[in-house]
Amino acid sequence: MTHGNKYEFVCQKNMKKQSDSVTGKRRDNGLSAATRKQRDSVIVQQKQGKTNEKKEEPK
Repeated sequence: MTHGNKYEFVCQKNMKKQSDSVTGKRRDNGLSAATRKQRDSVIVQQKQGKTNEKKEEPK
């Protein structure tokens, strides 16, 4: 049974996608858990500050 060239490309793409999700690739850049947690908390505080500024703006 021949599926053609497109089928092969779809299979390869799907296999790569599944292997990436299994290996747990992240953008941690080799950071420790404590450093990552601190970085994330700073980002959350910045986002909260922006939303508070929007709420305080007069309409």
